[in-house]
Amino acid sequence: MTPTAARPLRPLAALAAAVLLAGALAACGAKQDDVAAKPHMQRLTLVLDYLPNADHAGIYAAQARGDFARAGLDVRIVTPSDPSAPLKLVQAGRADLAISYEPELLLARAKGAKLVAVGALVDQPLTSVMALGSSKVKTIADLKGKTVGTAGIPYQSAYLQTILRHAGIAPASVKQVDVGFNLVPAMLSKKADATLGAFWNYEGIQLARAHKHPTIIRMDRAGVPTYDELVLVGSEQELGKRGELVRRFMQALQAGARAVHKDPAAGVDPLVKANPDLDRGLQLASVKATLPAFLPAKPSQPYGYMDAAQWRAYGKWMLANGLVARLADPAMAFTNEFLPGEGARPSDPETTG
Repeated sequence: MTPTAARPLRPLAALAAAVLLAGALAACGAKQDDVAAKPHMQRLTLVLDYLPNADHAGIYAAQARGDFARAGLDVRIVTPSDPSAPLKLVQAGRADLAISYEPELLLARAKGAKLVAVGALVDQPLTSVMALGSSKVKTIADLKGKTVGTAGIPYQSAYLQTILRHAGIAPASVKQVDVGFNLVPAMLSKKADATLGAFWNYEGIQLARAHKHPTIIRMDRAGVPTYDELVLVGSEQELGKRGELVRRFMQALQAGARAVHKDPAAGVDPLVKANPDLDRGLQLASVKATLPAFLPAKPSQPYGYMDAAQWRAYGKWMLANGLVARLADPAMAFTNEFLPGEGARPSDPETTG
């Protein structure tokens, strides 16, 4: 996870040219989407970031409703063998797209990976500071003298340092322990008074349903710059070759996300079918809580929109906290050109510079 300096990558102009050559756009700046089913279905492999869960509701809705099939796509959804696998599989050319996290993508690019985000699946932070009601932790200030568990991820440790300083608390006054992914068990067993790393839309809902009365403090409301929690990532090389497929995938995924927004069960039912171990009630409650993060905040923004200013602000925070040794423009780590209704428009801020 230790990042190294990387050469600034500027994939957007090349990707735009590839899309034009592939015939995805009628002309530069065109806004028409052509997602009619093709004579022959084309395979697209998508690697999830984790086991199927509520964050993936739009994907499973699009699959079950036939949105991908109508776009001429045979989408293969793959569960990763471990959390570090998705980006590696895309980089190795063994998958077309992977779900990852904005910070993970920026760290990978800092190490030289030629990977690009093509759309936001969840466009706001889900990570939070969490504590059980019995812990008496109600604010960040209450963490003074307490033990906080994290998943051992470097940028989560930096989150903790940032929010403590933002609240005027000396980081040295808080003990940090690595509890891996056992965040909820660490709180229930009192190994930690609070944790940083659990998602407000999942573990937070789970604890509330168990009547544990959790305190939940979201990262972007505690001093950490906002970011896109989950993004769809492809490789520069393959996007140049298969950008038209990605464009159709995003159009179909938009249909799935809108269906979930209208009726959460449209995503939950196929999700539970794919992963029978899931608690349907928890998944439904989680999807309902996450609905505002599945679609852009502004109606004028296309589905999956990623904001250049936000990515730059988060990138500067990573640099300031020593997570990257050198800052290539974070806005070059993503492209909005494959989003529904979007095209190659060189005048856009994201595609210039």
